Amino acid sequence: MEGEINNFIKVWLSVYICLCYCYVAGKFIPKGATRLITVIPVVCLFLSLPLNLHSMHLGGTSAFFIAWLANFKLLLFAFGKGPLSDPSISLPRFLFIACLPIKIQQNPSPLTTSKKGHKSPLNYATKALLFATLIRVYDYSEYIHPTVMLFLYCFHVYFCLEIILAMVAALARTLLGLELEPQFDEPYLSTSLQDFWGRRWNMMVSRILRPTVYDPTLSISNRILGRKWAPLPAIFSTFVVSGLMHELIFYYLGRVRPTWEITCFFLLHGLCLMAEVAIKKAVNGRCRLPRIISGPLTVALVMITGFWLFFPQLLRCKADVRALEEYAAVGEFLKDVGRALTFKSFNSTTAY
Repeated sequence: MEGEINNFIKVWLSVYICLCYCYVAGKFIPKGATRLITVIPVVCLFLSLPLNLHSMHLGGTSAFFIAWLANFKLLLFAFGKGPLSDPSISLPRFLFIACLPIKIQQNPSPLTTSKKGHKSPLNYATKALLFATLIRVYDYSEYIHPTVMLFLYCFHVYFCLEIILAMVAALARTLLGLELEPQFDEPYLSTSLQDFWGRRWNMMVSRILRPTVYDPTLSISNRILGRKWAPLPAIFSTFVVSGLMHELIFYYLGRVRPTWEITCFFLLHGLCLMAEVAIKKAVNGRCRLPRIISGPLTVALVMITGFWLFFPQLLRCKADVRALEEYAAVGEFLKDVGRALTFKSFNSTTAY
């Protein structure tokens, strides 16, 4: 674990040095092909850096932040687009926004902040407690039906992602003093796939895929299909790219040959979302499923297809076993720190 932490520090020092280079380059090199040529070596390096990490949490999180989010933001930056292209942006803000899953909330009002900003501490405390309970439940996994375990893994992924991203956002919010847009919005309350993928689940991914994939494809489709049906190929293209990037993240996690199940999962959801949007356009609001029906159907579709295509690849690289080993290692580390502090306090007391 000590070697992994050392590699983690080296990886992130390399990231910050490269981003400083990009920041300075952006001040002198105009947007377009020239700046793209300047940024491409950094993009290639960012694709290779996660290979130095092997843990589920440090490695997986870093791969998502660096190889996906940072690279896509840098590609937008090369063409004068995206959150890094603000001429007045400071270096610290550039570094945070480039490599962390955060987006500054534009013109936040008290109403917006209370409705879609920070969740209450009780909300996160409840999810942390449920997450800790899940970890304890895994001790009895041999007595639990495999389908129930897959159901628990769905909540594990959700709680883990939300807690990690909330911690990162809290750090950035504290250091930058800015209001940030939320990362999740209770995805289990989704009433459609459009609602789930576009407004509730890991919204940082939606925000980075829209300007890099969806909008350019939509612009091309507008000329070919017209405004009414142009979103359909844009939606599918977005899910294709998302599937390939998830496949890359899973490679970093397991270092095994891709089976393309993850890509198939996102292609399937892309097709389903295209069908949903097409039906909505065809009926034009004349017919709508009640929320009490559409909500469970949406969540069931996401979970069942996840059982079928998403989790097998995750389990094939023993993600569950490795994650539990990492939790145990962290627990032992905290116990050692506690014992050391207790011993030090005891010695200080007896010295008097």
